[in-house]
Amino acid sequence: MIETDRLILRAFRDEDREAFAAINADPRVGEWLGGVRDRAATDELIDRINAGIAASGYDFWAAERKADGVLVGMIGLRRELHDPPAPCFEMGWRLAVDAQGQGLATEGARAVLDWGFANLEADEILAWTADTNVRSQAVMRRIGMTPDPARDFDHPRLAEDHPLRRHVVFAAKRP
Repeated sequence: MIETDRLILRAFRDEDREAFAAINADPRVGEWLGGVRDRAATDELIDRINAGIAASGYDFWAAERKADGVLVGMIGLRRELHDPPAPCFEMGWRLAVDAQGQGLATEGARAVLDWGFANLEADEILAWTADTNVRSQAVMRRIGMTPDPARDFDHPRLAEDHPLRRHVVFAAKRP
């Protein structure tokens, strides 16, 4: 578990399933993820994330707002072994629309980055997003990540003509 001024990052609980399914079903959230996820896909994702946390102590943690205990999304990191630019440590976030634009992604991502370098044997941590997702890229820059254009890639799970196919990669090196 990681705590920041405004967030608690922790494993998902059963009572988070409905709220996270609502976040994943919002087309404004899915716009940057290649589409929305239904409840079954969300439950599968939560189960996979929690299995990762149980096995290694980290993954994409549930992001709970301290002020009211509301689940606002997920922020975390995982060992990516399949998609380019694997193998690597990948950091990412997904927030409910009403939690965006408040600095929560930046606050949580900075804490996760610090946690990763303090607890993992990682020389670098990467993050990536669609080349048109300038808001996520701004978060990456605010936490000190820098673009690594040599690693940019076309996402293998998106069709060749998909508007989100081209991804940009940002890297943070161990301090």
